[in-house]
Amino acid sequence: MVRLRLKRMGRTHSPYYRICAMDSRSARDSRAIEYLGQYDPCNKDEEKQINVNTERAQYWLSVGAQPSDTVASILKKAGVDPTPGKKG
Repeated sequence: MVRLRLKRMGRTHSPYYRICAMDSRSARDSRAIEYLGQYDPCNKDEEKQINVNTERAQYWLSVGAQPSDTVASILKKAGVDPTPGKKG
């Protein structure tokens, strides 16, 4: 199963994360299938914290990829519905 989740990058006490499509059995920082964007929680400007390729994220969600809870909230902030097909 493919999951959309975060991959930790950066330095100690200064992390940033890449939003990736990965196999659910792989480790957190292992090789990803595709990179969909990045999330930088240390950036003071909220508009620059999230950078997501929305077309590719919607594609992965449409073929059945499951987002983690954190990625689902990031996608919602970016304007992507993390639960396509569900109503309500």
